[in-house]
Amino acid sequence: MQRILVLNPKGGSGKTTVATNLASYYASRGDRPLLSDNDPQGSSTRWLKKRRPEQAFIHGVAAFERNARMTRAWQLRVPPDATQVIVDTPAAILAQDMPDMTKNADAILVPVLPSDIDIHACSKCIADLLLIAKVRRDENRIGVIANRVRRNTVIYQSLMRFLETLRIPVIATLRDSQNYVRAVEQGVGVHEMKRYVVEQDLEDWQPLLAWLQAKEGARSPGTGFNPLPETA
Repeated sequence: MQRILVLNPKGGSGKTTVATNLASYYASRGDRPLLSDNDPQGSSTRWLKKRRPEQAFIHGVAAFERNARMTRAWQLRVPPDATQVIVDTPAAILAQDMPDMTKNADAILVPVLPSDIDIHACSKCIADLLLIAKVRRDENRIGVIANRVRRNTVIYQSLMRFLETLRIPVIATLRDSQNYVRAVEQGVGVHEMKRYVVEQDLEDWQPLLAWLQAKEGARSPGTGFNPLPETA
């Protein structure tokens, strides 16, 4: 079972877009992904509720909810047939919570938007992962995703220059595309849409999927994985 954490403490960076599209990709190829929604906004959970019964199954956990009728461990349980656990993390994560959050993750995806504010937030996020969570560069667990970019812009060039300084791989560059907006409205991912409509978007995803595939199975399967350790 592969554990994928989508993380950036700054809101609006595209964590839910990455998490839901990953889940739909794995489901569309016949896997049994689990999408854990740890964000109190519940965007991933709303997306899941829009999916139709005939669509590929994605197991969902609304980890941000508290259910008095069941234990927390039972609420966060991972089905034995789950092939991937994809965690959509909340915004404003405290740095001191990162060690517990990241210790079981096979891959940590950090989406970042091309803006000065987002670049600064990404810099702090990477620093916290390296210095506080103690995720070593040589583990190759962190991958940055340049999100909602327009390649022929000055701010995009600034973003790419900044990412080069981090010495963390940029594993995908996702364009600013209305297909992601349509996908959210329909409860699908771009890999489930008509190919001729999303062909460029699918090409954008190939480096990211290849990076994850190379890591798949690199760590031994775990049991009882908690998508997000208790922080409150």
